[in-house]
Amino acid sequence: MSRTGDAIASEGAVANAGYIHQLNVVQQHTPRPPAPWPHQVGVIPSRAQSFQRRTEADRLRAVADGGGTAVLVQVLTGMGGVGKTQLAAEYALTAWDNGSGNALDVVVWVTASARSAVVAGYAQAGVELCRADPDDAEQAARTFLAWLTHKAGAKPCRWLIVLDDVADPNDLRGLWPPDSIHGRTLVTTRRRDAALSGEDRRLVEVGLFTEAEAVAYLTRSLAAHGRQEPEEQLTALASDLGYLPLALAQAAAYVIDSGDDVAAYRELLADRATTLADTAPDRLPDDQALPLAAVWSLSIDRADTLRPAGLARPMLQLTAMLDPNGIPQAVVTSEPALAHLSAHRAQTGHRLTGEPATITVRNAVLALRALHRLSLIDHSSGTFHQTVRIHQLIQRAARDTLTPSQHDQYARTAADALLAVWPAIERDTDLAQALRANTTALTGCAEDALYRPHAHAVLYRMDRSLGEAGQVTTARDYCQHLAAIAHDHLGPDHPDTLAAQNNLAHWRGEAGDAAGAARAFAELLEHLVRVLGPDAPDTLTARHNLARWRGRAGDAAGAARAISELLEHLVRVLGPDHPDTLLARNNLAYWRGEAGDAAGAATAMSELLDDRMRVLGPHHPDTLAARHNLAHWRGEAGDAAGAARAFAELLEDVVRVLGQDHRQALLARNSLADWRGRAGDAAGAARAFAELLEHLVRALGQDHPQTLLTRYNLAHWRGEAGNAAGAATAISELLDDVVRVLGQDHPDTLAARHNLAYWRGKAGDAAGAVTAISELLEHLVRALGRDNRQTLLTRLSLADWRGRAGDAAGAVTAISELLDDVVRVLGQDHPDTLSARNSLTHWRGKAGGSDAHQMTDA
Repeated sequence: MSRTGDAIASEGAVANAGYIHQLNVVQQHTPRPPAPWPHQVGVIPSRAQSFQRRTEADRLRAVADGGGTAVLVQVLTGMGGVGKTQLAAEYALTAWDNGSGNALDVVVWVTASARSAVVAGYAQAGVELCRADPDDAEQAARTFLAWLTHKAGAKPCRWLIVLDDVADPNDLRGLWPPDSIHGRTLVTTRRRDAALSGEDRRLVEVGLFTEAEAVAYLTRSLAAHGRQEPEEQLTALASDLGYLPLALAQAAAYVIDSGDDVAAYRELLADRATTLADTAPDRLPDDQALPLAAVWSLSIDRADTLRPAGLARPMLQLTAMLDPNGIPQAVVTSEPALAHLSAHRAQTGHRLTGEPATITVRNAVLALRALHRLSLIDHSSGTFHQTVRIHQLIQRAARDTLTPSQHDQYARTAADALLAVWPAIERDTDLAQALRANTTALTGCAEDALYRPHAHAVLYRMDRSLGEAGQVTTARDYCQHLAAIAHDHLGPDHPDTLAAQNNLAHWRGEAGDAAGAARAFAELLEHLVRVLGPDAPDTLTARHNLARWRGRAGDAAGAARAISELLEHLVRVLGPDHPDTLLARNNLAYWRGEAGDAAGAATAMSELLDDRMRVLGPHHPDTLAARHNLAHWRGEAGDAAGAARAFAELLEDVVRVLGQDHRQALLARNSLADWRGRAGDAAGAARAFAELLEHLVRALGQDHPQTLLTRYNLAHWRGEAGNAAGAATAISELLDDVVRVLGQDHPDTLAARHNLAYWRGKAGDAAGAVTAISELLEHLVRALGRDNRQTLLTRLSLADWRGRAGDAAGAVTAISELLDDVVRVLGQDHPDTLSARNSLTHWRGKAGGSDAHQMTDA
């Protein structure tokens, strides 16, 4: 400075007169005294209205306040909307308000959605508590963290730091509070990265409300505004919203503000044309920042930036089409799914440097892991059945972002993916059930898309899977829906509509209504002849099925005649060696045997076997099936020991070619055990069925029809081996399961009732057998008709047990009346007719009839 002079300045200012070339002024702030304890930094959110006490809060406090075993750092993690912030706030407020000697001295609440926010929160605490410089936030934050470490000889400070909504674990690098026996740290985050956990940190998963908690919350929220709703509606709404706390709060606010009742809100929620945003209230409750639809958007954005970049969003949108309760990883890493992800990357141009354009299975799994880390899905890694679970409202929010065209594309991609991993032979029952559940979920959210431009093949794979799993009534009901939707979307003459009607008729028969199946196939056949012509493959198949179900309905001779006529047509149209022609020959032999000509059936099967060996080879499944049928009919023709030997040889070949869990292998084991018993080794048959039953439970499950049949066969041969009472007990237990799985009117249920009566009679209760069979006969007449073969056989059994119960004369009268009907329905030479005549002769002899010797000779 030069030429300086006097100058006047007011208090606190600096003045100088002259020429100033450079002036540095250092103004020192008067140090601010540290805030006295107890002291709070930041604003703790207030408790939500109708705050719901949760078990997680009690567990959190128990762990944090556990004395010498307390966890110093707890990380609350979970999807957006589960109430992590409310749990943390409730814990902090309770600890802060604690009037005991364990009350906190300092609470710091930091909204930690970015690193800068964490630094700012720490800096504010540093300024207020330890005289930190407010102009240097980073230094002030470090000062605060250093201050938290307890100093020897200093007064202990009991502190709690809450870092709410940490968006990225990297934001806390160098900013974790120090370990201290006097301090606790509580973090809330949607992230589940390994960096958040460790020896001194406990990761706490925060889940959904329980049903009871959700209903209690809705009840209190509505009651606070003078509203009462039926408990069943509140329970249903809680389920509709997946027990998500945020969704429940916003739903309650919507109902209160709109004046709608809960039923009306549920209708709005169920409307596919309604987006999730349309179900949010105009004013959010409890100072909530975002409507439900926007809660997860930031998480999705972040997941999409994680490696492999750009795949998390399309992966999430694909999972949004499937079952929220469990999607097999194989589905979303299948070839159709990978092609979908590759196409998405190509369209968006979102590609990492040096990364190939084609997406691999590893890329898809890493996309799942990225979504898992952001709590958008639950992905079970490292397990035998790797699955993906996702909340139903996240699914809906993801679907809401799709255009109609994108929605349909994702739906058909999901269907392609399901079909790609669906095994031809369902050895894994858990996988099969998961695939069916995912198909059901897909049709629930995007059914129309699966009929454009035609019905997707996964729809038909679904009905076959249901039936093969033994759920025949469910398969029937599913096909009824499928046929109706195909009719509406594609028209009555479309091949997919006709295929659905064919399947419906089939499962109607398998569910117990053989006569109804025959009528349905007769109607379908007329339709097919008109639309496709008499020589079309589908028309010929329908003729075949019509004959089969007529036979199953009791007209074996009629079935044989119909297939004989069809066979001539097939030879002319398809040729003698076509698989369908050979199949017709197989079924013709079968129905001839069922009509009473077992020897003729065996001869026909032997000729068919030669032709299948020539055309298909010795190891083809159809050739092996012909060997099975030939062994069966040889046994029925009287050579039980030969049948057992043939089945033993067949079983070795089937297991070698098809595997021990293949349906033909299981059937061969069943037949081998049965024919051993029929050849005289009842005890050996029982042992074989016991071993088979263990195998079937593991391979097919407890409720599969083949498992249930094997339980019956085991009971039967134990009875034949001398334990009649044990057989009755086992079949009684079996009957309950058969009714539950198949229904009251299924043929297997009716057969089980008959066999239960039989073994009770064999165990000494002949009168009880008469009563049970009388009740069964009434059921059969009502369900199947008087002329059904099963009805006729039951009448014969009833007469037989009347005789065993002491009424030989009544048995003679009943069989005499029955014989006329058996001859009329089955013919003079049918084995059932001969059995009825022999029974009549037997009971006439017991009753003292003079013509007993004459009838026996006849």
